Amino acid sequence: MSTCSTVSQDLDEPVAGTAANATTWLLVEQPGPWGAKALTQSHLDPALGRALEAAAKDTGVRVALIRRPGRHADCGTAAERQVYAAHTVPGNVWLHAATVRDPARLLDLDFAAIGMGDHHTFDSVLQGRPHTGDPLALVCTNGKRDRCCALLGRPLAAELAASGVEGVWEVTHLGGHRFSPTLLVLPYGYAYGRAQAHAVKEVLHSVQEGRIVVEGCRGNSAWERPGQAAELAVRRTTGEDAAQALSVVRTDGAAPRWEVTVAHTDGRHWRVAVAQGASQPPRPESCGSVLGSPARMDVVAVRELTMTRALATR
Repeated sequence: MSTCSTVSQDLDEPVAGTAANATTWLLVEQPGPWGAKALTQSHLDPALGRALEAAAKDTGVRVALIRRPGRHADCGTAAERQVYAAHTVPGNVWLHAATVRDPARLLDLDFAAIGMGDHHTFDSVLQGRPHTGDPLALVCTNGKRDRCCALLGRPLAAELAASGVEGVWEVTHLGGHRFSPTLLVLPYGYAYGRAQAHAVKEVLHSVQEGRIVVEGCRGNSAWERPGQAAELAVRRTTGEDAAQALSVVRTDGAAPRWEVTVAHTDGRHWRVAVAQGASQPPRPESCGSVLGSPARMDVVAVRELTMTRALATR
């Protein structure tokens, strides 16, 4: 059976620079079925879902629903829901957790502050605290968005859970259906495509040690797509795998070409040329859609700057 994911893989479409963009993720447990627009098409009150979407708009916060792997029956009884907030910008990465009985309390959060990396509103409103468990492995399984996410994502989530991997959740939407199974790992916010269980376990083991696996990585959600591609290119060029070693400090230009400056915590800087191209031949961006030529981020050059030039870019 030909699907958007099989076509993408057969065409060897690159995954770097394709992650969803969010400085902060707000994850709300919601059992039961999810529609294509899960915040307003689930057993969550649709009025609350619309209010959460409005509150998060233009703040850098992305709200998503999560549920444990397995059957998705929802008996509708009042229960505590797990809630997570994760800020993914290097230098201020954090993952906090809370439980709520009334998800409407989320509207009391200061979304702008959370998006900027301030966790105090999450902690004070929801009695949140730092997450002390294993990294979160969020697997997209929303088949109403695209069947590949259900066909490939749900078995991956189930396999990880059955093998004893902690922190596995199904999540509503990570973008890039054609790269299914897709995965977001928190706290650092790196997304992966065409994920397989053995590779996910390696990714999670590395994250526990504060390291990032570049293979199969779509990018860090903290950055826009050109920055995602540039940061991964510097990691490949230098072999740097420390999770918070690199930051995108400047992006010049506009589509279809950017000059991205990537900085290391040790003071080194790189200038990365990124060009936006069109994937050829045309392929479906999701199952059931018309053929298109999705944008791709191609790294043209990676150049380390001298200290003088690095200071001039600030």
